[in-house]
Amino acid sequence: MIKASGIQKSYESLKVLKGIELTIPTGEIVSIVGASGAGKSTLLHILGTLDTADSGKVTIDDVEITSLSARKLALFRNQKIGFVFQSHHLLPEFNALENVMMPALIFGSSKKEASTKASYFLDLLGLSERLTHRPSELSGGEQQRVAVARALVNGPSVVFADEPSGNLDSASAKALHKLFLDLRQQLKHTFVIVTHNEELAGMADRKLVMKDGLLVNQN
Repeated sequence: MIKASGIQKSYESLKVLKGIELTIPTGEIVSIVGASGAGKSTLLHILGTLDTADSGKVTIDDVEITSLSARKLALFRNQKIGFVFQSHHLLPEFNALENVMMPALIFGSSKKEASTKASYFLDLLGLSERLTHRPSELSGGEQQRVAVARALVNGPSVVFADEPSGNLDSASAKALHKLFLDLRQQLKHTFVIVTHNEELAGMADRKLVMKDGLLVNQN
């Protein structure tokens, strides 16, 4: 599903990634751990097309994304990639259903089709009674599940999550971790998760350890 080769990234004189080599098969849940500043989020953002590497190559679902134009990359991102962040990034003026519909509408789905798909994923995540609630009317755990539904609505090949449980209490965090496992079982998505949460990292199929811009352990 994902292959990265020779990924390097610097910000001015600071070398953040120093030649990442990584292969992630379809349907695998991979966690990336390491100290702050090790390069975890930078790697995730490059793999997820939110940032570009200075050198190296990234292939997702047999498409070399590093060679795509900005327009084709945006289309690929919308169709093939889902994102879940520590901050939910929900639009406060829209309700749960409308927030989840957004990527589908951007994709070109009709309003009816987008609503049907969004309702399906919100129901799958246990939020069928909260469709018309705005983010301010939802708990932190509910907001994060809305964000997960939004990440899934276009049927992505891979879901990237950056500290997804960082702002949640322990019970909500545990529920989110189980949700990722359940979703992989049901939908066969590939998940790549940057986290400081050792419990979540330990639940993954494979834990990657980053140190000083390199992957030092890929077991």
